[in-house]
Amino acid sequence: MPMQVILTQDVDNLGKAGELVHVKPGFGRNYLIPRGFAVSATIHNVNRLEHERKVIASRVAKERADAQSIADRINLMTLQFERNVGEDDKLFGSVSNRDIAEQLAKAGVELDHRKIELDQPVKALGKYEVAVRLGASVTAQLKFWVVGKEK
Repeated sequence: MPMQVILTQDVDNLGKAGELVHVKPGFGRNYLIPRGFAVSATIHNVNRLEHERKVIASRVAKERADAQSIADRINLMTLQFERNVGEDDKLFGSVSNRDIAEQLAKAGVELDHRKIELDQPVKALGKYEVAVRLGASVTAQLKFWVVGKEK
């Protein structure tokens, strides 16, 4: 029997903040509520929903504005990674999303490496573009070069 919860944050593939949704009881009790993504839909909480919607809407708008300002900065950036190369321009090592996150941190943008949507590490020289998911339905496109080190 499904359980009703009120979302306090946007949850992918489930709903937006402030919505009343039906979820499986285990998902609600073990994941959504403990992490603060939702509250149980008791009579008291449903009555508070209208007030909470205004608060949630203002918080979501602030998060979206913050994420958009970071996205604007990332869209203007071009990073460069120097790696050792062997014969036929084969890389020794690779460039992973952790490397990209470290380089962004040096440029003044602190991000969790899991927000960088790099399917697999880059193992070839060239120019690349990767999506950075910043939350609040805001994504940025980061450009970076992988070049060979001078010997």
